[in-house]
Amino acid sequence: MDMPRNAFKQAIFEGRQQIGLWCTLSSAYALEVVAGSKFDWMLLDTEHSPGDVPSVLSQLQVLAGHRPSAVVRPAANDAVLIKKYLDIGAQTLLIPYVQNAEEAHAAVAAVRYPPDGIRGVSALTRATQFGRVKGYAQKVAEEICLLVQVETAEALDEIEAIAAVDGVDGIFVGPGDLAASLGHAGDLMNPRVVAAVEDAIRRIRAAGKPAGVLTGDPAFAQRCIELGCVFTAVGVDAGLLARASDALAERFAGLVQA
Repeated sequence: MDMPRNAFKQAIFEGRQQIGLWCTLSSAYALEVVAGSKFDWMLLDTEHSPGDVPSVLSQLQVLAGHRPSAVVRPAANDAVLIKKYLDIGAQTLLIPYVQNAEEAHAAVAAVRYPPDGIRGVSALTRATQFGRVKGYAQKVAEEICLLVQVETAEALDEIEAIAAVDGVDGIFVGPGDLAASLGHAGDLMNPRVVAAVEDAIRRIRAAGKPAGVLTGDPAFAQRCIELGCVFTAVGVDAGLLARASDALAERFAGLVQA
């Protein structure tokens, strides 16, 4: 059996825009509802959700039969967590809260086997198709896509140094935490936050790395794409459900009151 190709990694390296959906409901069933849509990638979040290794395993199994590529966000830049997600078949990881080149190097080491890293070796994992993938250990580095998240004022100052780390395949700007870091918690469209995100995208692209962002504002998403953002998440599953249910309830509440 050949090594599965990482279509997401190939696309962002080629500069092909990838539109994504953030998934926080932490359920394979909920994911299956949206997996049939025409998104290019779906972020399986375990940092700000109840998600964990078993729930992500079932979500990866769902996405295996659908178009979107899976991107998994571990709860932290932790080598043990990273190893577990790689072993269950994640090929693309988004590592949160990377502040500097040293932390980026640690993330790279966590996804690579010795002598280039510290990932533990097991021949009988879902990632190896339980030993059926020929030459997995020798070929896997080509298909793993490591994205790191810059989301503080301090991290923004380190973009060029982070981008220079061999093995960092893309840099994602996290507007929520960045807004808080800049003194505007919850105000993601504050002009200062918007300017910081836009400048970060420009600098990431100038450093030669693919840039990513999450925004629920369609106009800002388009602006980020124009600036060179190449993996762009445009909504969150829980938010879509909450806003649609609010609107439906409000519509009928008005009819009853009338």
